Amino acid sequence: MTDTHLTIFQNKQMRRHREEKTEKRYFSVIDIVEIASGSHDARNYRKVLKNRLKKEGSEVVTNCNQLKMLASDGKMRLTDVADVETILRLIQSIPSPNAEPLKLRLAKVGYERMQETIDPAMGVERARENWKKHGRSEKWIQQRMMGQETRNKLTDYWKDHEIKPGEEYAILTNIIHEERTGLTTKEHKNLKWLKSQNLRDHMSEAELIFTALAELSTRQIAETVQATGLKENKKVSKEGGAIAKKARKELEDKTGKSVITNQNYLKPPKGK
Repeated sequence: MTDTHLTIFQNKQMRRHREEKTEKRYFSVIDIVEIASGSHDARNYRKVLKNRLKKEGSEVVTNCNQLKMLASDGKMRLTDVADVETILRLIQSIPSPNAEPLKLRLAKVGYERMQETIDPAMGVERARENWKKHGRSEKWIQQRMMGQETRNKLTDYWKDHEIKPGEEYAILTNIIHEERTGLTTKEHKNLKWLKSQNLRDHMSEAELIFTALAELSTRQIAETVQATGLKENKKVSKEGGAIAKKARKELEDKTGKSVITNQNYLKPPKGK
């Protein structure tokens, strides 16, 4: 299932589309060109820009798909769309005062990421400050960071044992998650009213702890049996998730409270 949305950017309408299955977002290329360039003839501007980028050998112009979006005449019409990465590259190629603030922001973020490759502690501290700004407690932040370290050790193991980053990581993560919670990752996000947000950033302390337990168990079992490849690691992921599930149920029986909640750190949706 997919949804088409309208969003407002710099006081202008920018059409976007979110693919529910992949949680990937696409934006109308012509809308972005109009907003970033400030041109009154965005289609001609894009045509000239497209020719220039082709001559420069840029792949930006070839990374576009077409989707039906609501047009100015109120009808659904096919229009070129691109994902976030392509859109950001497109904006960087537009010489305009409108695009300059975002270019500066992208340069700043890029520089920060380069610093983090030299000194990873900077990235950790930046994440901590960001969570503080969003109202997380020190206790929550500590648990979130410990959980991330556990996650990283698991993905390091996968990387070294013939698991492909991306889709295969997601498959195994979902197996662990569903075995531990009884919900798929998507169902858990829906429970918390999340869309593109990071699920772990909206987990309670208990949810983070049991997530870490499931991933720690999965890694240690995998290391013990030297699980290699997707098939073997699927079995191990289910076993690791089951250990956390058993512990979760024991705690819930003792406290009478569910570990899995709809708690998040967002404002609740209207009518909810």
